[in-house]
Amino acid sequence: MTLDAKIPDGPLAEKWEKHKFNVKLVNPANKRKYDIIIVGSGLAGASAAATLAELGYNVKVFCFQDSARRAHSIAAQGGINAAKNYQNDGDSVYRLFYDTIKGGDYRAREANVYRLAQVSVNIIDQCVAQGVPFAREYGGLLANRSFGGAQVSRTFYARGQTGQQLLLGAYSALNRQIAYGKVQMFPRTEMLDLVMVDGKARGIVTRHLVTGHIESHSAHAVVLATGGYGNVFYLSTNAMGSNTTAIWRAYKKGAFFGNPCFTQIHPTCIPVSGEYQSKLTLMSESLRNDGRVWVPKAKGDKRLAKDIPEDERDYFLERKYPAFGNLVPRDVASRNAKLACDEGRGVGSTGLAVYLDFSDAIKRDGLDKVSQKYGNLFEMYAKITGEDPYQTPMRIYPAVHYTMGGLWVDYNLMTTVPGLYAAGEANFSDHGANRLGASALMQGLADGYFVLPYTIGDYLAQMPAAKVTVDHPAFKEAETNVRATIQKLLSINGTKTVDEFHKELGLLMWDYCGMARNAEGLQYAKGKIQALRKEFWSNVKLYGVNEDMNQTIEKAGRVADFIELGELMVTDALHRNESCGGHFREEYQTPENEALRDDANFAYVAAWEYTGPDSEARLNKEPLAFENVKLTQRSYK
Repeated sequence: MTLDAKIPDGPLAEKWEKHKFNVKLVNPANKRKYDIIIVGSGLAGASAAATLAELGYNVKVFCFQDSARRAHSIAAQGGINAAKNYQNDGDSVYRLFYDTIKGGDYRAREANVYRLAQVSVNIIDQCVAQGVPFAREYGGLLANRSFGGAQVSRTFYARGQTGQQLLLGAYSALNRQIAYGKVQMFPRTEMLDLVMVDGKARGIVTRHLVTGHIESHSAHAVVLATGGYGNVFYLSTNAMGSNTTAIWRAYKKGAFFGNPCFTQIHPTCIPVSGEYQSKLTLMSESLRNDGRVWVPKAKGDKRLAKDIPEDERDYFLERKYPAFGNLVPRDVASRNAKLACDEGRGVGSTGLAVYLDFSDAIKRDGLDKVSQKYGNLFEMYAKITGEDPYQTPMRIYPAVHYTMGGLWVDYNLMTTVPGLYAAGEANFSDHGANRLGASALMQGLADGYFVLPYTIGDYLAQMPAAKVTVDHPAFKEAETNVRATIQKLLSINGTKTVDEFHKELGLLMWDYCGMARNAEGLQYAKGKIQALRKEFWSNVKLYGVNEDMNQTIEKAGRVADFIELGELMVTDALHRNESCGGHFREEYQTPENEALRDDANFAYVAAWEYTGPDSEARLNKEPLAFENVKLTQRSYK
């Protein structure tokens, strides 16, 4: 299939404005005739729902949490990027665009990234108007701090709670529309299938997580804003409920999956403490503004940090990358931390950690200043580890955090299924092979507040306002299939729990498709995952019945999807014979252990097409054209 990204003609800086003028509009009086379903209530979903309802559309929002405000966007800590240049340090829309393209190792679409940089300046104004309590300088202006992959300060923040505060802003806007009756909210409800009528997305099938009730909902368009799939690794910084089911079920209905192997490993996480741990905790990248990363110079040095003299410490990021130091992009920082630990210089009881040390910052600025910036993060670290980071360095290690892959979308954020859109982390766009810190919140709000309201209108303006009811045979067929799958899972009555399968999958993914990959390991993992899938459908153990609150049913459906997705991720990683960003193939690296791209053969988006339950996915390619930046080897030295 030929992929048409629908990128507007004209100069890069004019594409979005020109496109907004050329899209077709829905008359304000006609908007009330159209229904839109939004799955997910995080920053992308809540902002899209509030904005579309404000325009006059009828919106239904679905989330599996008790409340929309419990979406995982709430966990983001460090900040949100925007090209405001408040620091007067040389930032601009173009520099944010360039840093994002370079940070993604030249595997993102130029037009989308430039639009993101343009829209970023509007996001801050929108959030301030909503009352988001961004940090401010002494004179009252909004404060900024630095994040990885940039030499300017462009990250707006609210202490270490930026995601929570931004979500509360979007949530308040959403509640306003709920009160007006323009948004209907469906909490504790999980999407289990996409319904298509005449080749277009026209609704979804859901299961209520308390009653087990299966029902259908119809609409003129469907938006998936369900976040990323990092929990395929079992241990990640994602909430335990985060899953891939919505976008995976859409994939099986014809939506292509873009770059599934592009996953981000965050360098600043609290290390694994035991085999019974269910998730990992992120420590904000903002800490790398003042914290210095180091390990002992000598292998096997088990002395306490305070007993290791300064001249016996290796501040390896500062040594290797003097221009960026501790603020190199996440993939670079993660690989170097792993390398130091692999050399036998890791710290802590497991040797799988490096130090993040604030002693210099405390001496320079005082404990009160450091506490003002990072106090809640330090408190969180102390509660989890039992150690005081003001007195002894934090111990950190890389962990799975964000997924750059997702459903393939065009410039309008529409998937290959007409009428089906994907927003935020659920789509593949904007970040390439690695996401810069503080850009996730930026993309989610850009998609919801400023992109989808234009592009969905363009689609709806070209289709009749006539509704499809849930009595249509396509809905009944989808409901029947959903019930049959649930009953099949309940009837297996095997000996292994869902969590056992999930842990086994996660270990395979981390060991062979994690921070480092190679052809032999990927081939091995693919065979093991295929065997695991077969065993799952013959030996998984569920309890209870469907017509009740039953978390084993929830988990089983999600893990079944994770197993299939894991195989596709391995397939994608195996076909991409290069290293780029978070995809690090050990066979393809520079003499300095940096990622070695192959632009002649792999400068494209890999968009995978579902071909059936027992056949290989089909690869489709969207070539990436770089007309405004030069393809070069990334350097942060």
